[in-house]
Amino acid sequence: MALFLSTYVNKVDKKGRVSVPASFRAALSGQSFIGIIAFQSHKFPALEACGADRMERLSQSLDDLALFSQEQADLATLMLAGSQQLPFDGDGRIVLPGSLAKHADITEHAAFVGHGQMFQIWNPDAFARFEEEALSRVKRAGATLRLRPPGGATS
Repeated sequence: MALFLSTYVNKVDKKGRVSVPASFRAALSGQSFIGIIAFQSHKFPALEACGADRMERLSQSLDDLALFSQEQADLATLMLAGSQQLPFDGDGRIVLPGSLAKHADITEHAAFVGHGQMFQIWNPDAFARFEEEALSRVKRAGATLRLRPPGGATS
């Protein structure tokens, strides 16, 4: 299982190439597609990204929704029709397609933000603002997290 942790900011070159953090590439090794799959976030000015294995699980989860429902159609369109496979080049870089870069306002730098089994790609300034707001919301709410016991069952 791929696990993405931490935040890395990397430079985007004039051709739209950006290096995927080495730890993220290592987490993706051994998957059926050598690269990442990315699509526009429907909640944030960012990209959602993962490996092929996680994307297959997301696709299977869409089958849990009512077939032909609006929710199923909308999410399938966003996540599947809107996703792009971005292969690694020999230097561990991907090329960010213009439509994805535009959605996240990524120009000179990209922030790779670990989210466990997925990660996001942000404009670094936008992510810094979001991170500050998230910290404020968590403090206000007094949010906590219940740790799952081994095996994944919740208590």
